[in-house]
Amino acid sequence: MSEPDHPTLVERLDALYEYDREPVAKSKLHGGKTFIAMFASEHTAGTEFVLGPLLVLHGVSAFDAVVGLFIGNILAVLSWALICAPIGVRERLTVYWQIRKMAGPYLTILYSAAFVLIFCLLAGAMVSVSTTAITHPLGIESPNYAAGDTLPSLSWAIVAVLIGIVVALLAVLGFDKIAHFSKVCAPWMPIIFFVGGISCLPMLGVTSLGDFWQAANEKIWTGIPAEGQSKYGFWSCVGLAWLCNASQHLGMGDVTIFRYAKKWQYGFASAFGMFIGHYMAWIASGIMCAAYIATQTAAGAEVNVTPGNIAWLGAGWAGLVCVVLAGWTTANPTLYRAGLAFQTATPNWSRWRVTLIAGGIMIVTACMPWVNANLDRIVATYGLFFMPLGALVFIDYWVFPRMGLRSNFAEHRKLLLSWPAAVGWLGSYAIGFLLYAKDNYAPFAGINDMLPELLARYKADSFMQVLPAWFLAVGLYIVCSLIQQKHTAK
Repeated sequence: MSEPDHPTLVERLDALYEYDREPVAKSKLHGGKTFIAMFASEHTAGTEFVLGPLLVLHGVSAFDAVVGLFIGNILAVLSWALICAPIGVRERLTVYWQIRKMAGPYLTILYSAAFVLIFCLLAGAMVSVSTTAITHPLGIESPNYAAGDTLPSLSWAIVAVLIGIVVALLAVLGFDKIAHFSKVCAPWMPIIFFVGGISCLPMLGVTSLGDFWQAANEKIWTGIPAEGQSKYGFWSCVGLAWLCNASQHLGMGDVTIFRYAKKWQYGFASAFGMFIGHYMAWIASGIMCAAYIATQTAAGAEVNVTPGNIAWLGAGWAGLVCVVLAGWTTANPTLYRAGLAFQTATPNWSRWRVTLIAGGIMIVTACMPWVNANLDRIVATYGLFFMPLGALVFIDYWVFPRMGLRSNFAEHRKLLLSWPAAVGWLGSYAIGFLLYAKDNYAPFAGINDMLPELLARYKADSFMQVLPAWFLAVGLYIVCSLIQQKHTAK
């Protein structure tokens, strides 16, 4: 008798099909609990140990933090539920194939290549977060970017590489495995954030509920930025909470995730991520950051605000475990998205291969301390870059049929590139960037001399560029599409 055939490792990996180029099958759809778990775990994550402290260091006031973040997170939830999820459920295609139908393959490749780079960068930041927790009890000092460290030590980098390998392997396994991992981690991670924040309050002189608001204003969110940091205000908090995931909701990136949802209403599951993670966890990690700075300063010790250091102060070993898993639960779906984007640009390569390549890029970026030190600006910039193309998908899908314009015109005419989409996307981003750069980057200062007085006086906040950029992208796209389709009709 012949030996039974046993599939090779490569064949088993190739069988991990993720509906990369066609709608998701009905049998593969998930219920609301899956999306609650995914949002609660992905957004109660490693970034929270970075962004919460950055708000403290940038001198937001207590009112800015409590009220501004609340409003921004409401806007984010509404963006997921009302803009992103309905298209994901109706079409059940990845965002890359949605864009291909609307903008053509050339812009899709450009979008996908940029998406790979930025998501590898973000996944690398999360690997770095987890590494700070594992190296803390090992006595391996994490790099201190504020003190001038540009590279980590060799031992720190080795730990980061090992963690990155684990994250990459989990991402290769696909959506179902990521969802299961999220369900396991989601229930208890928010508790660690909450307990860590509460446990640090006595270090700041808070002994009763009545003491909190005074300490919040005087010792946590003081309104005074740390040396070398710019000042953030109320609208910065609103914009950061809304914009930090703009590429996923307004930019339509999470149609890739919601294509697995049974109902579009599951978009409201994002509230579990926004208000448990981006609200409660940012506030809790901000408290831990302020307590860490106060205790280190009082002891005359070096201040190195890393996730591992502040979590150890707030929650001990449980805090370190939380940091490790918080980094993983964000890095896994982030790298998964990067793998899908990479495959769009390399269609003859299997998803697991390109995910592993993206994992290699992620590991390299994990060893760059400047990434976490500037994470707030990075998420603002990538949100503004990717958001306009998502705005075009939204308008193309919902508005064009009501205007008598053809949706997915590039697919209909077999165009390699939709010039209206290129103008709407890159034009809106370029204008938004130049309005910001003219007051923040010396080489662009001369732009003010060429602008009308009203625009020259305008001081752009990168966190609040999202709304004008959305309308600018939509306006450019509609006008150019009217010209294109009217001309083509002749």
